[in-house]
Amino acid sequence: MAALVRSPGRAEVLRSLDCRLVEGGLEDEAARLALVEGAEVVFHVAGLVAARSEAEFLRVNRDGSAALARAAARAGAGRLVLVSSLAVTGPSRPGVRVDERSGPGPVSAYGRSKKAGEDAVRAAGVPFTVVRPPAVYGPRDRAFLTLFRAAARGVVPLLGDGARELTLVHARDLARALLAAAASPATVGGTYHAGNPEPVTQRELAVAVGRAVGRNVRCVTLPAAAVRGLLGAAGAAARALGRVPFLDGDKANELLAPGWTCESEALRRDAGWAAEMPLDQGLAATAGAYREAGWL
Repeated sequence: MAALVRSPGRAEVLRSLDCRLVEGGLEDEAARLALVEGAEVVFHVAGLVAARSEAEFLRVNRDGSAALARAAARAGAGRLVLVSSLAVTGPSRPGVRVDERSGPGPVSAYGRSKKAGEDAVRAAGVPFTVVRPPAVYGPRDRAFLTLFRAAARGVVPLLGDGARELTLVHARDLARALLAAAASPATVGGTYHAGNPEPVTQRELAVAVGRAVGRNVRCVTLPAAAVRGLLGAAGAAARALGRVPFLDGDKANELLAPGWTCESEALRRDAGWAAEMPLDQGLAATAGAYREAGWL
């Protein structure tokens, strides 16, 4: 087992699992070749989630995926499993979950770059499987840390009315999904969602995170127009300072979409996978890991 890492010092948890660390990035040809040498399966889990421009997203999420897929093909890998995103399928309508072919498509630069990455992998000549997870949470993941910290303070802002439905997946369930997809001959060439079958509203999630951190939270709704204005200003300010904007006007297209819920029946059918982690249990484990790391 091997992993491509930019900072080996921050990847000691992988080394403790007897994983060979290859120092470098997706743009490093020598590192790519060292990574895939002798590999039966290549899991591509790297990606850029914030960028200064769409071109910057594409350099990593499209061009990096293409380079790794070509390297895997040259090395004779039996499969490349690409971790894409529900952002490629696109948002859902209230009460209706999207499947892998039914969405309206990407609504942000990030989503478009992930779709371009999928297309690049399909063209590279390596056997592949694409997995599009929804929002991922769990220990060592920082994407939900802001929400947990807000809940710990007792006040959680909600975008819009808080009724938007979301599909989530715990990191452990996603890891199981990737392994199941890699092991099944039926998933070659396929594209799959991997999410918990029970959606949760934004408000329900805030309350559940409050339970995980031991607080009764008060939810404060933010009008959509105000959110767009604030995120647009925040993005412009970050760019003016030469920083990467994690939230900006383009990201508002995702955050204010009607919903982000998806079906995962295809992966159950073709690989026998189903999410197992109950939401409250997963959130409690995440809160505990955040506290242990000193983040919360």
